[in-house]
Amino acid sequence: MSSRSVKDRILSWIEQDRNELVDFLSRFVAIPTPNPPGDTRDCAQWLQAQLRARQVPVEIRSAKDHLPNVVGTFEGGRPGRHLVLNGHIDVFPTGPRESWARDPWSGAIEDGRVHGRGVADMKCGTTASIWTYIYLHRLREELGGRLTVTCVSDEETGGTWGAKWLIEQFGEEFRGDCMLNGEPSVPSMVRFGEKGTLRIVVEIDTPGAHAAYTHVSPNAIRIASDLIRDLYTLEDLPVEQDAAIRKAIEAGFAAIDHGVGAGASTILNKVTVSVGVIQGGVKINMLPGHCRLEVDIRLPIGMTHAFVLAEVERRVARYPQARLTPVWSHSCEPTVSAPDHEMLTILKRTVSDLGWQEPASAVSLGATDCKHWRQNGVPSYVYGCRPTNMAKPDEYVEVEEFLHVVRTHALAAAAYLSA
Repeated sequence: MSSRSVKDRILSWIEQDRNELVDFLSRFVAIPTPNPPGDTRDCAQWLQAQLRARQVPVEIRSAKDHLPNVVGTFEGGRPGRHLVLNGHIDVFPTGPRESWARDPWSGAIEDGRVHGRGVADMKCGTTASIWTYIYLHRLREELGGRLTVTCVSDEETGGTWGAKWLIEQFGEEFRGDCMLNGEPSVPSMVRFGEKGTLRIVVEIDTPGAHAAYTHVSPNAIRIASDLIRDLYTLEDLPVEQDAAIRKAIEAGFAAIDHGVGAGASTILNKVTVSVGVIQGGVKINMLPGHCRLEVDIRLPIGMTHAFVLAEVERRVARYPQARLTPVWSHSCEPTVSAPDHEMLTILKRTVSDLGWQEPASAVSLGATDCKHWRQNGVPSYVYGCRPTNMAKPDEYVEVEEFLHVVRTHALAAAAYLSA
């Protein structure tokens, strides 16, 4: 069979399954999987049942009972390369219910959209991975190599018991030669790298006192306020990058501004700091003796944890009442794959052939599980939907965009395994 025949059959199946695909995504979203707390067992069992019903290999691998990973693999009809598909099951918490126009777990199909928490980040992309696996299993005798799907349950909290655990524990079974991921990236971009994360906790302790007795003790919240100002000066640190990588990143500036908002390109090659949590004080007329900060620091390509952490330590050292703890389980170095890899070329050509604008190559502001594959030397690429209201109320995905992502993943995977 020719590659054109494979393409035609895949597109025909997706069109025939249009309603089934949309219903699958809706039902997937309707199973709550907020992380924290991170219990995805009901959803994983549902996914396993759906894959078994379609007669494809599937099993559950778990390091933690409440964090199951749904995985499967099959061999093609001849030797070849190993492609891994990756998506995550866990999603952000919903926040206050009254902030949502609909039940956040409704999975409602209305106005040409699928609504609900996690539909963009990333049950749309995970569904694309699942159905790519289903469709290519039907074509396995005409493909080379091996295809593996990994639907993990610990992406939102760093991947320790999801992607990272699968690669560390099972090695080549899940490492592969290339990885394709469907995180929200907007259809006008293919992402070949991502900024790193350094999460820290700072706790400040003083004796505390009555609020009228400010001479008795330093105010822990005031110290925290001064320290926060110092931490934000990290954003002025100079960045050194390989010239070729910098050129590739800058080539995607216009696309990232168009895709995720004006100004995105201005922070892509900068350190950014976000103080996400401040906890301190007991009562208005008590001088606080404790304050706790949780801080998210994003590192551009070319920077390292060692360099930035040394700068953090230098600032924290100015405050003897402060104690710094890096959160390594939720931190990762910046990662990048070759911006001219075959998979990136295939994705661009596939999108263009489907009648959509050819996507630009870009680097992601946010983190994905691609980092775990890249750290193991595996080229990894992201193509997905727009991140509409990601981590905010009223998250949704356009149905036509969702179907486009499914088509792109299935056709690109088939092309990679046909080479």
